[in-house]
Amino acid sequence: MHRRLFPRTLASVALVATVAAAGALPATAESPTPADTRLRATIDAVLADPRLDGAQAGVVVVDTATGRTLYDRNGDRRLVPASNTKLLTSTAALALLGPGHRFSTDVLADGRRRAGLLSGDLYLRGGGDPTMLAADYDALAARVAADGVRVVTGHLVADDTRYDDSRLGADWAWDDESYYYAAQVSALTVAPDTDYDAGNVIVRAAPAGAVGARPVVTMTPPNGYLRIDNRAETVADGETTLSFTRTHGGNTIVVTGRIAVDATPTSDWMTVWEPTGYAAAVFRDALRRHGIRVLGRTVLGRATPADAVPVARHDSMPLAELLVPFLKLSNNGHAEVLTKEMGRVVSGTGSWPAGLTAISEYVADTGVDTGVLRQLDGSGLSRRNLVPAGEFVALLAAVRREPWFDTWYAALPIAGNADRLVGGTLRSRMRGTAAANNVHAKTGSLTGVSGLSGYATDADGRVLAFSVVFNNHLTSSVRELEDQIAIALASHRAADDGTARVTPPAAPEAPPAPGGGECSWVKPIVC
Repeated sequence: MHRRLFPRTLASVALVATVAAAGALPATAESPTPADTRLRATIDAVLADPRLDGAQAGVVVVDTATGRTLYDRNGDRRLVPASNTKLLTSTAALALLGPGHRFSTDVLADGRRRAGLLSGDLYLRGGGDPTMLAADYDALAARVAADGVRVVTGHLVADDTRYDDSRLGADWAWDDESYYYAAQVSALTVAPDTDYDAGNVIVRAAPAGAVGARPVVTMTPPNGYLRIDNRAETVADGETTLSFTRTHGGNTIVVTGRIAVDATPTSDWMTVWEPTGYAAAVFRDALRRHGIRVLGRTVLGRATPADAVPVARHDSMPLAELLVPFLKLSNNGHAEVLTKEMGRVVSGTGSWPAGLTAISEYVADTGVDTGVLRQLDGSGLSRRNLVPAGEFVALLAAVRREPWFDTWYAALPIAGNADRLVGGTLRSRMRGTAAANNVHAKTGSLTGVSGLSGYATDADGRVLAFSVVFNNHLTSSVRELEDQIAIALASHRAADDGTARVTPPAAPEAPPAPGGGECSWVKPIVC
């Protein structure tokens, strides 16, 4: 299938050309206005903060209406972008797949049917849907039962062949493997809840009724695919010190530590080893609940025969809706599935190389200089991703003319909005400032890496595209500095007295997240 690029108006092409011609967006040759001088002094003061001593910073700000550069500090320097990478992935997905794109999960029969007997195999074919819940597999099983199948003499075959069998991205850290944000990628998987962290299980531990007893450990969704090795203890009092770990290559989750007898339960999200098998196990349990016996074993990774007969189907929400949990919650799994899906749709190969090629070709068409950046995954989890701040701004300026822009813009996290599916990873930041309910931007965070790239509408109503990327800082967080820059942009006004402000605007301290994570409200997050 050929990729589909939406036409742009002549005016938008002119804008893209203006931004592209700037390359990494060097400072404009025009004489700065007094307002520009003041804005530059303000951002310079932010970047002089000692928390950035020895670090690298790339900061670019452009007026999207004129293409005029208002600020450029190291805009051509290649930096690790973390989850700002999702800007490339999400815009390409909308352009190449379309806002209405859906993932399908199918059940098909291969064999002779007579009465309630299927003399052959039952196939569960994955279409890449990262939002499949246990309830969705149960609904598929109910439809199989309603179709009259009662006994399958052959195997339950889990067909995940829409994508390749490469499960983990390039250069993902080995010690991240068991954590929810680094889940394995498969065309057939299960999400434990409506955050849609596919390939994960939620492990919950509650104190036992008696001191000295093992805590009560359960999983969501319930399944027999993973095993719990419960070594923890319920104690009379004290701090809860429970820990959940999964070792490489297996599906045993070890629970250690202590929990007080009167403590509230604690939960964690853990990845599974081989999500295709996990999905098949959840579906097989659902078949059993609906009175369907499969006499054969579960077989993974075999393609469905072309003449297999459809029995049941589940379609995901459209991509336009999926963008909300994807971008608001900075869902890494969604980024990687979309990358492989783009490869499958554009070139017929559901792999990271094919998908990344499709992304690169799309963003190059918008005016981004792909010769000066490197993208190795869809989410930004790889530390070998390198993108200059100026190229993010070139993309941000160009996509404003795309027909799907409003949908994408609304899906970006919105500063200071407490609604978790509106504010997203910015819900606790910049509250009570000019940036609140104004700045739409993508966060990015890894150890020593922080970024914020998106849009701020200034006091005159001009839409400014900006990118702030920090690397190699030693302090635990520099998000306050990103917020100060965004607040300064939202407060910027063309009519200015020319006085350079050297004291950056105050950025209110974000309240701690309930789960202890720096960007999240439920669980720690790489955002």
